Amino acid sequence: MAKIDVLLPVKNGVDFLAESLDSLRAQTFPDWRALVLDHGSDDGSAEMVLEYQRRDARIELHRLPQAKGLSGLLNAGLALADAEFVMRHDADDICLPDRMAVSLAAFAAQPDCVAIGGQADVIDAAGAPLGEMSVPVGRARVTAAALFRNPVAHPTAMLRRAALVELGARYGVDFLKALGPAQSLEVPNLAEDYFLFGQLAVLGRCDNVPQTLIRYRWHGNNVSATKFMEQTTLSLTISRFLMRSFCALRGLPYVDPAPFCNHGGLLVDVGGRRNFDADFARLADVLRRGLGESPALERELRYRRALATRSGARLLWRYRQFSGAHRPETGEWNAIRSWLVRLLPGKRRLRVAAEPA
Repeated sequence: MAKIDVLLPVKNGVDFLAESLDSLRAQTFPDWRALVLDHGSDDGSAEMVLEYQRRDARIELHRLPQAKGLSGLLNAGLALADAEFVMRHDADDICLPDRMAVSLAAFAAQPDCVAIGGQADVIDAAGAPLGEMSVPVGRARVTAAALFRNPVAHPTAMLRRAALVELGARYGVDFLKALGPAQSLEVPNLAEDYFLFGQLAVLGRCDNVPQTLIRYRWHGNNVSATKFMEQTTLSLTISRFLMRSFCALRGLPYVDPAPFCNHGGLLVDVGGRRNFDADFARLADVLRRGLGESPALERELRYRRALATRSGARLLWRYRQFSGAHRPETGEWNAIRSWLVRLLPGKRRLRVAAEPA
């Protein structure tokens, strides 16, 4: 039994798979097993994995063409895993050599944490740098951020397997069970990672390290590029589910998070309204009561306050005040910029209805 089981889903990923597997073999921590979950590839991916398996017994091919979506594929991987920790890795990404060691050290420092991710460098198909993927650090920050966006970069995550089993946590399922059946949710694909990490964050058991763990490859075939609007709409539904669950678990009144979300670096038009300052005041009160006051929470709230207006000038002014005091994270400036662009004549916005308490 290895210390870490790596869940590596692949479907027709032969272009980048060798570099991905090589980055696992280059890890400074050696006690791992890679469960390559093939979802019906016909491009030579499976054959490549078999060749690697012949050279390194830590790499295993598991053919799972009938798995239902990515959630089903990853849940099949969880069923195969027996290690203390489960690490996610994608067929087109590259692990930095100390990725496993850094994540294990973070778990040793936080024995009750269930999921820990980290930062990422973004590269293109050729491996050229495109920028950074920065995510919040600190459990209070991660919990607060999870109500408005995915707080963990899925390909950077490691999870404590026994704790997942104890919680009944799997991809795509509501394991919080804080709401009635009519308000429960199932997420088979597109945002299954946000659904998992968001629920763990609501429980306060999710964090990120400040170190860069991977090189994340952006090449236009990523789901977040090919199904952007579907993913963004589903993510908004998840945010509302998480906020309802957060409030139900703590006996607090519900506040619609939709006006303050920045999924995919996008603001949504909620009922055509332009001012959400009163809603923000209720939101801030709920989060302070639910999480306790802290500098980490105040940083999150200061950004959400900027989003409480849809007036272009006020939105930009509030963001400049925020960014003068805090380092922006991935998607925060993009949300502001995308809304300002959509104020121009002829530009379309993602519109949703306001949700009552």
